[in-house]
Amino acid sequence: MKLLITGANGQLGREMRRLLDGDKRFAPIYTDVDELDITNREAVERMFDSQLFDYIVNCAAYTAVDRAEDDEATAALINTHAVEVLASAAARRGVRMIHVSTDYVFDGEGNRPYREDDAPHPVSAYGRTKLAGEQALQRILPGQYVILRTAWLYSAHGKNFVKTMLELGRTRQQLRVVYDQVGSPTLATDLAQAIITVMTAPDWHPGIYHYCNEGAVSWYDFTKAIHRLAGITGCDVQPCLSHEFPAKAHRPAYSVLDKAKFKQTFGVTIPHWEDSLKQLIVNRL
Repeated sequence: MKLLITGANGQLGREMRRLLDGDKRFAPIYTDVDELDITNREAVERMFDSQLFDYIVNCAAYTAVDRAEDDEATAALINTHAVEVLASAAARRGVRMIHVSTDYVFDGEGNRPYREDDAPHPVSAYGRTKLAGEQALQRILPGQYVILRTAWLYSAHGKNFVKTMLELGRTRQQLRVVYDQVGSPTLATDLAQAIITVMTAPDWHPGIYHYCNEGAVSWYDFTKAIHRLAGITGCDVQPCLSHEFPAKAHRPAYSVLDKAKFKQTFGVTIPHWEDSLKQLIVNRL
């Protein structure tokens, strides 16, 4: 399969590189902004004119949640317009597209895991632009897309919550972390494997799916687990409420995603978040 992978230098993109390296089933072309500006329609069309692709795997996103509140136009350029550009190029050539979205399309006011058919209601600029990207893809490429909504992504690469908590745990005597926001952490390796599972399934199953690691946890308890698994004992982690750390963007209080559809459709089991966290900390951090 010939793949166009965008956002290839990000957390998920780098895990796609790692898992696909040496896999003879795939012939990936990796691009990030230096290789392909996915907001530029002419540049994307030139790329598609020069190559034949089976799949686009769109790992690119504007994820600066607070900054998006002041610059929603830039967030929309990447999270909405670029998706429309890629989908339009794919539609003209019969190419399928796998696109990564977010739990932030929901408002987080529910009390059970969100299903794919629950009505979205984003409460931040980031969430609005990601939902608009989903809608553009559904409109332009019906039957030829898979949207994977994920949450709390982390990896060995770049800047993420796990690496930040490891650094702070080793350099500070005390931390305060919110405990009134609950979700499901997702190891980028597991999400990358889920994307490969979609592409290698015997049949094509288009639509929206939720994928994150199993289980649910607050940021506070997640931090406690990070420190425990890393053997950090000199940092006192204390719980606090979100209003004690005001941020520009409103975060969903409860954004656990129901993954039953993905598991049933593709016949897979999903690792628990703590098992995946341990795998990363012990083997790669």
